Amino acid sequence: MRAAVFDRFGPPSVLRVAEFPDPVPGPGEIRVRVRAAGVQPFDVAVRRGDLARDRVSFPQQIGQEYAGVIDAVGPAVVPPAADSDPDARAGDRSEPGVPWAVGDEVLGSTMLNGQASAVVVPARDAVRKPPHLDFPTAAGLVAAAQTASGALRELAVRAGDVLLVHAAAGSVGTLAVQLARLAGATVIGTASRANHDYLRRLGAVPVAYGESLPHSVRLVARRLPTVVLDAAGGGAIAQSVALGVPPDRIGTIVAPSHGARVVRSPRDPARLAEVVELASRGVLAMPVRAYPLSDVAAAHAAVESRHGCGKVVLIIEPA
Repeated sequence: MRAAVFDRFGPPSVLRVAEFPDPVPGPGEIRVRVRAAGVQPFDVAVRRGDLARDRVSFPQQIGQEYAGVIDAVGPAVVPPAADSDPDARAGDRSEPGVPWAVGDEVLGSTMLNGQASAVVVPARDAVRKPPHLDFPTAAGLVAAAQTASGALRELAVRAGDVLLVHAAAGSVGTLAVQLARLAGATVIGTASRANHDYLRRLGAVPVAYGESLPHSVRLVARRLPTVVLDAAGGGAIAQSVALGVPPDRIGTIVAPSHGARVVRSPRDPARLAEVVELASRGVLAMPVRAYPLSDVAAAHAAVESRHGCGKVVLIIEPA
């Protein structure tokens, strides 16, 4: 298999593509021939040496999100024909068996090995890919869907709320805006002016980030924010407090301050499946910026720049 690896911590240029033997699935595991893999800020932080140093062993693979086709099934993974329960065949992920078979299209989370042509994962963690959802979009949904949906649940965003999303044009912000709108909330999103039309298409009222953000929000908002999701960091939390939002209704996926709380929900295949289903029906959108695996350094640089809309993905193998 081919995989993105790095031999030392550093900038995107430390990344290269290397050949490895195909991994072999063990009991309760499946092997997925990856078609597309997401790139996220966590990957950037690991590559730079900012996070997960204790998990790194050079040459180190990287990547947390995959979408592809099962090509091998380990022991104790129940194929569809062996399961008499129609509900289980439709997607039950309970122990001890999971109804997966070679040829099934799946997506899901992994740890430090997703940007590769093959990945072995626990069968119970995989989510079925709907036929009408393409592989790049599926891969692009994995982390953002779980992060955004979990954060909105923790913050109890509901109809009547005014949600302020910092970094609303990014992958987490893109889904948070749409999910909050589906819940009946009004959404204000911060982004560079170049991305304001994008936010309007998602259903958010755009404002430019910067020192004047609180003033800009007061100018455009019919009602001031009642709840905040920070995906930007920096002074976003302080600006949210200045707008009068209670600290217990300010959640961040970056770093807490001013009494705000971290809203990093654990991975949840069931929650991911809910968002994937909405995307497959066209209720949610996730624009992707695709790079071939050979351009993994450029893909990482794009994420590290913190510019652009939606999600950066790697195309590993053509569908």
